[in-house]
Amino acid sequence: MKKIITTVMAVLLTMAAQAQKQIEVQDLVSGKFNAYGVSDVTPMADGQHYLTQEGPYILKYSFKGGDTPDTILNIRKVKGESLSGFSDFILSPTEDMILLETNRQKIFRRSSTANWYIYSIKNNRIDPLSNGGPQQVPLFSPDGHQIAFVRDNNIYLVKLLFGNAESQVTKDGKIGKVRNGIPDWAYEEEFGFTRAFDFSADSRLLAWIRFDESTVESYNLPFFLTHTDSNANSQKLLEYRPQQYPTAGAANSTVSVHTFDIKSSVIRDIDLKLDSTCYIPRIKFVQNSDNSLFIFTLNRPQNKLEIYSANPLSRLSTMILREEDKRYLDEWTYMGTQFYENKFIMQSERDGHRHLYLYDLNGRLERQITKGDFEVLELHGYDANKGITYFESNEDGIYDCGVWKADAKGKRTKVTLQKSGTAHAIFSSDFSCFIENWSDMDTPTQTAFRKINGSLTYGPIISQSAQDNAKEYGLAHKEHFSFKTVDGTELYGWLVRPSDASASNPCPIILYQYSGPGSNELTNEWGAGFYPGGSFETLLTQHGYAVAVVDGRGTGRRGADFKKQTYKQLGVLESQDQVAAAKYLGGLDWVDADRIAIWGWSFGGYNTLMSMSEGTPVFKCGVAVAPVTDWRFYDAPYTERFMRQPKENPEGYASASAIERIDNLHGKLLIVQGLDDDNVFFSNSTAYIERLIEKGIDFDMQVYPGKEHSITGPLHRTHLFNRIIRFFDENLK
Repeated sequence: MKKIITTVMAVLLTMAAQAQKQIEVQDLVSGKFNAYGVSDVTPMADGQHYLTQEGPYILKYSFKGGDTPDTILNIRKVKGESLSGFSDFILSPTEDMILLETNRQKIFRRSSTANWYIYSIKNNRIDPLSNGGPQQVPLFSPDGHQIAFVRDNNIYLVKLLFGNAESQVTKDGKIGKVRNGIPDWAYEEEFGFTRAFDFSADSRLLAWIRFDESTVESYNLPFFLTHTDSNANSQKLLEYRPQQYPTAGAANSTVSVHTFDIKSSVIRDIDLKLDSTCYIPRIKFVQNSDNSLFIFTLNRPQNKLEIYSANPLSRLSTMILREEDKRYLDEWTYMGTQFYENKFIMQSERDGHRHLYLYDLNGRLERQITKGDFEVLELHGYDANKGITYFESNEDGIYDCGVWKADAKGKRTKVTLQKSGTAHAIFSSDFSCFIENWSDMDTPTQTAFRKINGSLTYGPIISQSAQDNAKEYGLAHKEHFSFKTVDGTELYGWLVRPSDASASNPCPIILYQYSGPGSNELTNEWGAGFYPGGSFETLLTQHGYAVAVVDGRGTGRRGADFKKQTYKQLGVLESQDQVAAAKYLGGLDWVDADRIAIWGWSFGGYNTLMSMSEGTPVFKCGVAVAPVTDWRFYDAPYTERFMRQPKENPEGYASASAIERIDNLHGKLLIVQGLDDDNVFFSNSTAYIERLIEKGIDFDMQVYPGKEHSITGPLHRTHLFNRIIRFFDENLK
């Protein structure tokens, strides 16, 4: 009887699967499964409203939700300059002007130039910020009377009370040599910022970081012809664009901090007495009577952070706080530090988990705000009047995320109501209410408007299109699982599988992973998977494959020791854990252990190569997209954070090299890369390919001319994923 029931259930599941609509790659790329909450909003000072862009409009909504918005800007009904549209906006601190971004031109991953315009709300008028050429990273002064920006590596200042008079603050900026107020490629990529200047609280001073990159290695990145010209003689077959790129162990930009007295036009150099190899990942003016400038400095190994309080007039600086780690400090240690009146909050792993610490402006610790066996994931803010801190954490479960508050005595209260899943919040400026975006692995984003006590004022608003498409196409349910490695480490994962997979009909399985330090692919949210809702993974199940995701050692949310055990030996433990996952999954009765594959992108591409050459032949094939192949080829800030310099750790670099372990490579390999990748240079792939050729190892290759690290664009993404599927079909069926 049990066998009959099992057979009937298998037939019913197969029939149900056949009734579902087949997913095509174009469905993923077009965003059919994307879920949208409320995002990209600017909270207003009244604590009750926020601004957001909708097409040609900037609209004002209530944080209570459900209201009819007020129109702050209709681009089609303004005086002055006529604009066809805008791509972003910045509200002035006084909330009477708005900067509008047009004609954005990408530089690196985060940076761009644009033509910015000033919109006066009172006069309903638009005027250009500058007529001297495109600008970067404009910033209003706190009093709203000035705007600073960068053009061609120099800082400029526009005084709004003097007819938008423009003056040039720095004059030594030069492409490829000196950057004022904007970071170089390595700082932008690995320290996560694009603006390196700030106004003092009284709007009288400007401070900036100067980057001297004249000694940084410069590479001529090749850009190949991608479009033909009707005039053959005018075709440019190949051009080279220089890029400063410090590889591991090589020279970084030399950095210094300077100030400009706006009234007297005097430039001063801050006396820091730092090692020339130090990083300066942040500067920030604080709100005190001395106009103190806080300067964050990081030693080259990135295990010692020092915060200096500098007097911009006397030029003297005093160290007020030092944070150290025997291995390395994560970037959120300085990226996540927030300043308030007479206080600041820093994030630290000093007790083994990522927690929040409150300091006064002299660097004296007042209290540890959070503590316990969980990780703070994001700091939202601090209500100084009430002593309450708002943050996100995974206290309810490793891969869940909730929004919490902690009072002055350390009592924590969850302000989002769901027991599981992932909730993110956007708070009003006075923390009286917030917008909640919640989802889990099987539920598209739902948006709710709530008071700070969690009570609902409007919603929830569901992502109807994503929900309907998920049902129509039958997105697979994600099954959670765990197993222990041979050394007793418990690892967690999720998987999807074809409905007809069984002991009598075992199926091939594909491991997808990223595996980079502090990362997580196992999160209880709609975004889990390569495309939202695990839609790409479901597409693969419709081709007859199961797909599994396992977060191995070195990933986040499980404390500092779990994450940092890969220190100085990247790829070694990570690849062992993917092999262990493959062996565990191969032992399940519905999995065909002879047909297991692995794939990943960037670090995931690197770990694909490492896992396929770990020494245990469990993978029949694999796909490595944009892989690092040897850490000596990658940038210094990222690589040295986890590996130190090559001269300090030669054995670690050798063991972490996918090229050096190529003799152990097992399985058919597809390498994919954009030829214009300015992050993981194509030389990573060419060096690996040359070694494959030397060893007589066959491989497949797919390149994308004109494409960067992410290989963006609907046509290219469609081609890429169809190529990956075809490779699996050729090698797993």
